[in-house]
Amino acid sequence: MRSFCAGGVAAAAVLSLVGCELPQQPPPPQQGAELSVPGVVPAQTAAAVPTPTPPTPPPFPVLVATVPPQPPPVPVQTVPASPGGGAVWQPGHWQWTGVTGSEWQWAPGQYVVPPTAMSQWVPGHWEQRPQGWVWVDGHWA
Repeated sequence: MRSFCAGGVAAAAVLSLVGCELPQQPPPPQQGAELSVPGVVPAQTAAAVPTPTPPTPPPFPVLVATVPPQPPPVPVQTVPASPGGGAVWQPGHWQWTGVTGSEWQWAPGQYVVPPTAMSQWVPGHWEQRPQGWVWVDGHWA
């Protein structure tokens, strides 16, 4: 004699009387609970994964120092051979220290790798203003 199981509430009542086992069903998920399916990774909700915001670059040029005396003349700079790899020379410049007797300190030039192949370095410079000399920061353009 051949037996088989059929679905449905009425069939379940009859089949349980004759010894046929029904497959176990997981209970339905509760309100707000995640449904777990083997082998399936649940998607992240928008609230669970914060969207990173890129840092806001400062507006250029950035003014970093105002000093009353004129900076010394820029010395003759010898640019060393390029290390390669697209490195760009950033020339040296005078920095204001404000320490009596050594107000100005020379910051030597250096090679740096640009952020993109199309980037060009705009060197910083000292600019005379009514309140004194102001350093205008260098930046990538």
